[in-house]
Amino acid sequence: MNNLLSVPSRVISKINEQTQAQRTVYPILLAISFGHLCNDLIQAIVPAAYPMLKDNYNLSFAQIGMITFCFQLSSSLLQPLVGSYTDKHPQPYSQIFGMICSMLGVILLSYAPSYAMVLCAVILIGIGSSIFHPESSRVSYVASGGKRSLAQSIFQIGGNTGTALAPLLVAWLVLPHGQQHLLWFVVVAIIAQFFYVFIGNWYKKVLVHQASKAKKVIRIPELSKLRVNMSIIVLLLLIFSKYFYVASISSYFQFYTMERFGISEVQAQVYLFYFLLSVAAGTLIGGFFGDRVGRKYIIWFSVLGVAPFTILLPFANLFWTGILIVIIGFILSSAFPSILVYAQELLPKKIGMVSGLFYGFAFGMGGLGSAVLGWWADHTSIETIYHICAYLPLIGIIAAFLPNMKKVNFREEV
Repeated sequence: MNNLLSVPSRVISKINEQTQAQRTVYPILLAISFGHLCNDLIQAIVPAAYPMLKDNYNLSFAQIGMITFCFQLSSSLLQPLVGSYTDKHPQPYSQIFGMICSMLGVILLSYAPSYAMVLCAVILIGIGSSIFHPESSRVSYVASGGKRSLAQSIFQIGGNTGTALAPLLVAWLVLPHGQQHLLWFVVVAIIAQFFYVFIGNWYKKVLVHQASKAKKVIRIPELSKLRVNMSIIVLLLLIFSKYFYVASISSYFQFYTMERFGISEVQAQVYLFYFLLSVAAGTLIGGFFGDRVGRKYIIWFSVLGVAPFTILLPFANLFWTGILIVIIGFILSSAFPSILVYAQELLPKKIGMVSGLFYGFAFGMGGLGSAVLGWWADHTSIETIYHICAYLPLIGIIAAFLPNMKKVNFREEV
């Protein structure tokens, strides 16, 4: 006690400030996770509505793929630009404007008189998503208190949960009543805005506090520029293998189960829900273990470890298809929080740009995958794409070239 009393008050104040800076702000993490749920719920109604849109507009699989391509392209191209801008000019209320854009897209999609208007609607939803993700990922980073993989997984599980709920809500609210009932999802957008105001107010105070302090010390990995760039390329290739395969599930799994097993449209939505729910669970568990056992090992396990199950999927009956799709979703999704935080550690001065790049690239690969696979399914069969895509996770072997960040030395820069 005497030793503690002898410490100058300014030193104690500094210790308290550092402790506060390292505190994980769970209310903000939960709020941004719910905001992510609302954002991704709205964007996930697009693929969930594919069977209805296919019938309403007499679409081919290639045209279905083009819908996803337009949505993902509008999102993926803008995200790195938005992230790069907000690195220099933080925007605490950007989520509000992103959701307004998505809401306009939902309204247009509800009343779209033609296929061209459907494409315009999904582009608006994609733009809204591109505004949401980079700054929201930064909020998660700031509120993490050092538990970056856990914080990223909490943020991500909100999005995954929203994506999982979409097919069930579409099957319940929209499919029995018609396309105009997509307007129900405008209610979700309005509720989300209250959370975005709460998050924006907190983040604005953080920015004001940071501006009044000395510049923050940033930990830079002692790796050559070539090694950093090569590691980023490896991570992007892993994202390619992951999201190209995910595109085959999110866009076409309903059609696959309906065609192969003769089940109804609503039953097919339930099997898609199994996959998306397991993705949410895998994201949370992957983030939890990423902070503890090392992100490289989680990445390795997730992308390469799912390969035996994807190879078995095209040969399974309906019962085992349900089991395998849950296992695939769980393992495959466990990597993304670790991949994103790993990239942020490689480039700690460009958090927004990195977040935008990886979210954008993920969405871009999903869109490209949907377009290519849709064209392929039209020229072969829906089952063929699952036989071919089954081998994509084998690309995960290149994770061996990633440095183990637990063994890398860091230097501090202001």
